[in-house]
Amino acid sequence: MAKNIFATKSVDKLISESESGEHGLKRTLTASNLTLLGVGAIIGAGIFVLTGTAAANAAGPAIVISFLIAGLGCLFAGLCYAEFASMIPIAGSAYTYGYATLGEFIAWIIGWDLILEYLFGAATVAVGWSGNFVSLLKSLGITVPAAIAAAPLAYDGSSFTATGAVINLPAIILILVMTALLVVGIQESARFNNLIVFVKVAIVLLVIGFGFQYVDAANWEPFIPAKEILTDGSTRYGWQGVVAGAAIVFFSYIGFDAVSTAAQEAKNPQRDMPIGMLASLGVCTLLYVLMSLVLTGMVSFKTLNVPDPVLVALQAAGPGLKWLYFLTGVGAVAGLASVVLVMLMGQPRIFFAMSRDGLLPAMFGKVHPRFNTPYVTTVLTGLVAAVVAGIFPIGLLGELVSIGTLLAFVIVCAGIIMLRRTNPELKRPFKTPFVPLVPLLGIAICGYMMLNLGFDTWLRLIVWMAVGIGIYFLYGRKHSKLQKDAAAPPQQKELVS
Repeated sequence: MAKNIFATKSVDKLISESESGEHGLKRTLTASNLTLLGVGAIIGAGIFVLTGTAAANAAGPAIVISFLIAGLGCLFAGLCYAEFASMIPIAGSAYTYGYATLGEFIAWIIGWDLILEYLFGAATVAVGWSGNFVSLLKSLGITVPAAIAAAPLAYDGSSFTATGAVINLPAIILILVMTALLVVGIQESARFNNLIVFVKVAIVLLVIGFGFQYVDAANWEPFIPAKEILTDGSTRYGWQGVVAGAAIVFFSYIGFDAVSTAAQEAKNPQRDMPIGMLASLGVCTLLYVLMSLVLTGMVSFKTLNVPDPVLVALQAAGPGLKWLYFLTGVGAVAGLASVVLVMLMGQPRIFFAMSRDGLLPAMFGKVHPRFNTPYVTTVLTGLVAAVVAGIFPIGLLGELVSIGTLLAFVIVCAGIIMLRRTNPELKRPFKTPFVPLVPLLGIAICGYMMLNLGFDTWLRLIVWMAVGIGIYFLYGRKHSKLQKDAAAPPQQKELVS
């Protein structure tokens, strides 16, 4: 049995199956579309919230270095993703890569794990979007009752308590609107995302450009604050704080790998997928570094431990930047909306690929006859994400998203090392440089950031994985097309091939 569950599917077979009429998706996305999808997924809560929190609680002005460390870990993983995406240009992302290198069981583990990144990630960001949207409406004189704009449950780390709210309606509405857009078509969704990305990046550039005029270099001294020991025995600042800050701001980079889920809808995936992933990572890292320099230069980093650090910095600048207040609120709302869109785009394509392999029911692989989109899985993902976003608090969801994403990165990096040894002859339009050094560094950095997450988060991951493993052995393994082919008589195998 062990041999069967770790059986791999050849790259040629994966590609030929994806190009069959039954599972065909429409190739409409260009390199610029893919790059903007990546930027749309990355630029969101990180740049508007986490920059200030991580600076105040962990790294000080050296949060710039924290962003570079987290970005470096993502770069190493991104180079590995780029090789896989150019070599296996089909839907499925890390799930498909795992199937080709580490076997069916590991592929299932990755696919189940990616639900934490995409489905729960969409719900998490939708909750954050709801808070920003309600605040923006309030600034316009429109008040949304708290009973329909907050999670009915709160989580204190050990138990749930009622908040008095009924449901987070704005979060639900956002997810349903994004889901409908994704059903209509990937190209229409990409155009909508492009518009939002241009808006939020323009606002970020305005904050950076005008904010630099109000920077006081004294706020950057010392750049790495002296290490402090808190009353509970924990530490902050110093080099240890810089590394801890990297683990905090890693959430800011979640989403760049969503580009790989659209490989089957790219016009020239061998060239465009690496461009889309690596270009979006580069652009966002540059924006994060510049924004963190501006914020910690405009005000003392100790004042940035607030939900809206950008607004705090703008307020400290005085009336000269008051005109940027409203635009920054618009940028936050637009930024988070595009993140939800790309997260909701990624998850259905994972389900789509798993259904193609028989690990999920055939209905998950249905393509809309008119729109050429995986509409069943898109609707299902949207409905589940809407329920989760409407009920659960953002803190509980965010931790699950981070650990799930880091685990996927580690497995993808390991897959590159494995495939270079088992199939060195495969055509690789893009090759990860310095193998095995780059994948090993990706594993080390992402693995270290996983270790910085709490025990409760690890426990939830273990429980989630146990449920997934149970589903695999009860359904997936029994219906796997690869397992059925392996068990078929020789004559039947020839007919299937």
